[in-house]
Amino acid sequence: MLSRIMKHEWRNLSADRTLWAIALLLVVTIGYGFYNGMAWVRFQNDTLSEVATEEHTRLESVKTGIEQAEARHARLNPLSDPRSPTALGRTMGVRYASMPPGPLAAFAIGQSDLYPYYFRVSIASKQTFANNDEIEHPVHLMSGRFDLAFVILYLYPLIILALSYNLISAEKETGTLAMTLSQPIALYKVVAGKIGLRFLFVLAIAASLSVAGVVAGGADLANEGVGLRLALWFGVVALYGAFWFVLAAAVNAFGASSSTNAIALSGLWLTFVLLIPSFLNVAVKYFYPVPSRVELIQAMREASGEASAKGSRLLSKYFEDHPDLAGEKADTSDFGVTTLLTQEEVDRRVQPVLTRFDEQLERQQALVDRYRFLSPAVIAQASLFDIAGTSAHRYQHFVQLADEFHGAWRAYFGPRIIKNEPVSREDVDRFPRFRFVEEPLGQVAARVGSGLWGLAIPTALLGVIAILALRRFPVTG
Repeated sequence: MLSRIMKHEWRNLSADRTLWAIALLLVVTIGYGFYNGMAWVRFQNDTLSEVATEEHTRLESVKTGIEQAEARHARLNPLSDPRSPTALGRTMGVRYASMPPGPLAAFAIGQSDLYPYYFRVSIASKQTFANNDEIEHPVHLMSGRFDLAFVILYLYPLIILALSYNLISAEKETGTLAMTLSQPIALYKVVAGKIGLRFLFVLAIAASLSVAGVVAGGADLANEGVGLRLALWFGVVALYGAFWFVLAAAVNAFGASSSTNAIALSGLWLTFVLLIPSFLNVAVKYFYPVPSRVELIQAMREASGEASAKGSRLLSKYFEDHPDLAGEKADTSDFGVTTLLTQEEVDRRVQPVLTRFDEQLERQQALVDRYRFLSPAVIAQASLFDIAGTSAHRYQHFVQLADEFHGAWRAYFGPRIIKNEPVSREDVDRFPRFRFVEEPLGQVAARVGSGLWGLAIPTALLGVIAILALRRFPVTG
């Protein structure tokens, strides 16, 4: 019986130009959103390629410079000598820590346009690279980018509501509902058939275009994790769409007119998609404000000034932390030694500010995680960003890896600077290298899984409400 209802509904819908206009709108917006996402991913990849080329060219130039200096037995300025560990660890030999776009990054730009995706790591304080943001047009940062996730979060529900705001009310107003129910069929089955057809139609467009986008983007579905991420993406899109369809059915079930249904559903869309996320954003910043960057800059300046005056005390502390170098003689007037000790002291002094910053961010995230279930849009957004690899979680994972690489870089050059040990051509190839390791997929799946439950449970509850209301639905009047 359900299949017959869906076939009959398809004949009615396919004869209506409105369906094809809505379908065309969905195709165009998804296509344009994916095009923008691909453009951003291309920009990132091109930038990372340029960064890698610059690093390779510079290090090759360093090798050539070392050979020439050794052949001439030249005495050069320590700041420009390619054999100087200070010059290499500070400027000439630095390497980049970079985070490549994920396999589904074109689906959701997310916060990847807010956070830097590569750092130039040196012996300097980590704040000199960790707080260097990519220059971006402020209008883009304020309004966000039009990508596939934007279409799913904002336009997808509107298209669904446009197809279903008058599921029952239109037939009631034209008098055909009473004729339909004169047959041996329950009203909830009629509604289920109507919703089922529309749901499959909309989901088929979104799914097919998403797969086409993955293939067009060059992603290999056979690569580890890509298939699971794509399945999770479809799961979120399907449940998010189901929520709005069932919500429309529940509103229709109370027997109001089509115009009243449209107004009610528009208000619910405004509440769930715009108002609740905005209030939540304001709340987390009000209850858990992060320390200002001015405070961080001031702490760095004070720490740098005091560190420069401490001199030998910092050197003694450095030897305490590195007992293997305790027998070395280092000159605190040497620029390289002074720079190393000062930057380590700056990191130590500003750490309390950074700790407070991280703690406040964790509290903000915990508050969002706790109250995200008030809005399906917040749940879906967090899940889609996680799947695409453009969430704050992946960025924090990258920052942690970059911080570890910064420590390894200092551990390599610090002893050489203290010993004033020259660097050879062969040593350049042994410089620490950064390797980005993806966040464990199980952690991503766990976060997305809780979001799927957060969409499924309210959808099921709305379904129960709709069925109960349909039993008392006034067919006439």
